[in-house]
Amino acid sequence: MSTVRKIIHIDMDAFFAAVEQRDFPEYRNKPLIVGGNPFSRGVVATCSYEARTYGIHSAMPTTRAYRLCPQAIFVKPRFGAYREASQAIRQIFFDYTDLVEPLSLDEAYLDVTHTEKHTGSATLIAKAIKTRIKQQTQLTASAGVSYNKFLAKIASDLNKPDGLYLITPTQGAEFVEQLPIHKFHGVGKATALKMLTLGIQTGKDLKKLSLEDLQQHFGKSGSYYYHIARGIDNRPVVSYRKSQSMGVETTFQQDITSTQAVLVQLQQLFDKALTKVTEKQLTAHTLTIKIKYHDFVQITRSRTLPQTITAATHINDLLTELLKNTEVGRRDVRLLGITLSSLDDQPELSPVEQIDLFENTWR
Repeated sequence: MSTVRKIIHIDMDAFFAAVEQRDFPEYRNKPLIVGGNPFSRGVVATCSYEARTYGIHSAMPTTRAYRLCPQAIFVKPRFGAYREASQAIRQIFFDYTDLVEPLSLDEAYLDVTHTEKHTGSATLIAKAIKTRIKQQTQLTASAGVSYNKFLAKIASDLNKPDGLYLITPTQGAEFVEQLPIHKFHGVGKATALKMLTLGIQTGKDLKKLSLEDLQQHFGKSGSYYYHIARGIDNRPVVSYRKSQSMGVETTFQQDITSTQAVLVQLQQLFDKALTKVTEKQLTAHTLTIKIKYHDFVQITRSRTLPQTITAATHINDLLTELLKNTEVGRRDVRLLGITLSSLDDQPELSPVEQIDLFENTWR
């Protein structure tokens, strides 16, 4: 008989806003929005729970957030402070298990199946982690505890803020049956709408469809939906995951109109994206440009090259080619992005190349 896994999902509560309220007492108990100028084209990165009572949420345009709550405090993100807090929290995780899979600065999965601390109780470990986070960072976290990643992720969201929720193996199947389909992690808005048209409103409805039916309607994702409808998720907690892509983008204060201006901006974004890839000691073969027009219509164009994309690549010619089948030059552009993908590890240095003996080679 296989060992039942013990998975914890830790999700920090309103993380960016909480760091700001911790560091600046004058922001406490007030509606706070991290996202910059309310009169710019920015979006809400996160907001305090006081702001959420006004209907404000992440990814909302800051202009709309201002209309909903003009008295809110708007601040620019301080990513250095958030990374510092995230690193301190992550160090706490490693005191309990080496199997830590960060998803972002403010959330992570932990596999504590074989952890002996706190008599091996995942619930007690989660409580201890929450307590230490509060003591060491003055921030609160919510935790979900279950026997797989899907249920642990769902559980962490149930009693926010400062929550802890356990879903045992005997509760899993029934819990999923009662779960509204839009609450399923991995089911986005478009998929949820499609499921509703098929009469799928809850996990119980989803469970009625065969694997073949789900694959017919949802392709490769059909197998995932089939299994999570039964409370089954065998995905491991992966302590190291190689990046699949790296990109940068920018939203302009004023729309740009000319093709030449777009090319200049894309070249600058390419340089930044390539720097990120190089710093991670990776190489890329695919370049994708992202264009959002003034009316929020968004398109992408990609090209995969047989050779590695480097600073020596004729990038201007490649970008010009990718722009040919777009309406750049005829429609105003509000956002541009560059993503490099098809990533591989950089090849080993040849013997004739000089190596820095003091370079930190692990990652």
